[in-house]
Amino acid sequence: MISEEQFKAELDLIIKNAIREDVGDGDHSSLACIPDTAVGRAKLLVKDKGIIAGIGFAKKVFEYVDGELEIETFIKDGEPVEFGDVAFHVSGSSQSILKAERLVLNGMQRMSAIATKTNYFVKLLEGTQTKILDTRKTTPGIRALEKWAVKIGGGENHRFALYDMVMLKDNHIDFAGGITKAIEKTQNYLEENSLDLKIIVEARNLEEVKTILKSDGIYRILLDNFSFEDTRKAVKLIGDRCLTESSGGINEETIRKYAECGVNFISSGALTHSIYNMDLSLKAV
Repeated sequence: MISEEQFKAELDLIIKNAIREDVGDGDHSSLACIPDTAVGRAKLLVKDKGIIAGIGFAKKVFEYVDGELEIETFIKDGEPVEFGDVAFHVSGSSQSILKAERLVLNGMQRMSAIATKTNYFVKLLEGTQTKILDTRKTTPGIRALEKWAVKIGGGENHRFALYDMVMLKDNHIDFAGGITKAIEKTQNYLEENSLDLKIIVEARNLEEVKTILKSDGIYRILLDNFSFEDTRKAVKLIGDRCLTESSGGINEETIRKYAECGVNFISSGALTHSIYNMDLSLKAV
């Protein structure tokens, strides 16, 4: 996983690029009709139900736009919200508040939707030992926000990107000439380049699970599109040799059944790629 410093750097890049994209050479709507001396206050109004996420992100955006803006929070990231709740007040330069408004809302609406869906999946897994994971199926350019939202919702992060963990999937295996060759080549590569990265290997059937188990040093086996019966068999075969992960088309109707097969993790791209933004607005008060 990436370090806190790397994660912070990703957030800084997201904010810097988003403001560049949205503001350009100036917020001419505000510059045209609001004096630069004007001050005001706005509230973050919740117009939906779910789990709020992005309060911390909003603070970072306001600080980037204008370090003199003051934020008074009433609800914390990860807490349940309902229609009519007010998450925070922001006060200071009216121009600065308006300049930051859209980025704050865009980020928080998506983050809250992801946190809400993740929390729903987490509750479906209560009483099992299985944890829900996100994937790399994220919106290009804002992965850090979406993975942050998964954590706020009670889920766990999978690898952040291609560089912080090795995952040998079906195409890697086929291009490399088979599972064993792919694993051997990977382990040699990591040693030659002094890289300390965990290795996950995808299995498409029970025979591939058996083949993977012939190699040492595997962190986790990903059981891709396995049936419930084969998942139970795979978990028994693997034992405590390494961790297990189920993936592939798992939804709210099947997630509990896969967890009851005994896997350590279930990964779902739907946490980030199939959500509807929470309705939030920033209103002057």
